Amino acid sequence: MKLAVVGGGSTYTPELIDGFARLRDTLPIEELVLVDPAADRLDLVGGLARRIFARQGHPGRIVTTSDVDAGVADADAVLLQLRVGGQAARNQDETWPLECGCIGQETTGAGGLAKALRTVPVVLDIAERVRRANPDAWIIDFTNPVGIVTRALLQAGHKAVGLCNVAIGFQRKFARLLDVTPGEIHLDHVGLNHLTWELGVRLGGPDGENVLPRLIAEHGDAIADDLHMPRQIVDRLGVVPSYYLRYFYAHDEVVRELGTKPSRAAEVAAMEKELLAMYGDPALDEKPALLAKRGGAFYSEAAVDLAASLLGGAGSTHQVVNTYNKGTLPFLPDDAVIEVQARVDGTGATPLAVPELDPLYAGLIANVTAYEDLALEAALRGGRDRVFKALLAHPLIGQFEYAEALTDKLIAHNREHLAWA
Repeated sequence: MKLAVVGGGSTYTPELIDGFARLRDTLPIEELVLVDPAADRLDLVGGLARRIFARQGHPGRIVTTSDVDAGVADADAVLLQLRVGGQAARNQDETWPLECGCIGQETTGAGGLAKALRTVPVVLDIAERVRRANPDAWIIDFTNPVGIVTRALLQAGHKAVGLCNVAIGFQRKFARLLDVTPGEIHLDHVGLNHLTWELGVRLGGPDGENVLPRLIAEHGDAIADDLHMPRQIVDRLGVVPSYYLRYFYAHDEVVRELGTKPSRAAEVAAMEKELLAMYGDPALDEKPALLAKRGGAFYSEAAVDLAASLLGGAGSTHQVVNTYNKGTLPFLPDDAVIEVQARVDGTGATPLAVPELDPLYAGLIANVTAYEDLALEAALRGGRDRVFKALLAHPLIGQFEYAEALTDKLIAHNREHLAWA
């Protein structure tokens, strides 16, 4: 089995490598190709990756290349984890929206739209190369904004599934609180990428006992602290929102906070510099502890599980993924991309049925889906007017004056990445 990771020079890749090594019985990789245009980073990451495999006794071969076509040739699955523009572009996404009093964040609001505009054309070009090299290969997208990017891939006819680590993070957290194994936890996870709620936490599978009320009653303070939300919100909702919902439920408070400290991108850039220095140490043969602060917890386990199921291995039958709605949420079009529990096998992902959603959640999901429709149109076709309409539709913006100013700032800060600009 051959896998390729596009964006393999990421400082986060050793976490993925560690998962591949530990879970080799689930996903037996014979060849792993790390693809990245940054040759200097790729050499450092690739060297550490080989040492991690060697330390853990993994027999697979690790290859590095800057040639996308060569890297994806004959791959059974291709994982996408790229960041167009790097941390410098992310830093802009997280700062210029604040000038208009709006959230500065890399996956939602104006910054999220900027990332989508930079990313979708690049991802689609890579996907076409994958299709030419091996039309049967699966594409697993971890590149943000996952919902929009996955929809672009599916709309273009690619064999693609989107993946996020939010659900597996909740699964692991709830398992610890309940003192059970993660495999015993089934989440009623519903929404869009980075806009989800845990409506139930079931023991043993989709039909198991819902212990969410007990979780909130006994561990509500710990859950709320992790979300950076008041305990009262969790109690009143009776569900557990994703921590990304804080951008919606406490927008003005978050904007004030973001204006008083360095951007997350600046923090990550400093961390990456330190990590790359570590990776250059030939004695290092395991992922360093600092990597845990980089973000993306449990991504490697989720990625292995998904790839194994798609490729006929020992992956879980039910997994939380991003895929076509197909009537699952009746208030959305069938071709909207949602993030829910799905049955995953060699044919792809089929969403499981979900309970009828309260209008409190359905309304926001419908609103953000409309924004994502317009965002994808802007990413595919370009043009200032399309960017403006997407921003105006976003529930965190929604005002003519803000949308006008943010459109100008977005284009000015991303001109080098926007062919039409």
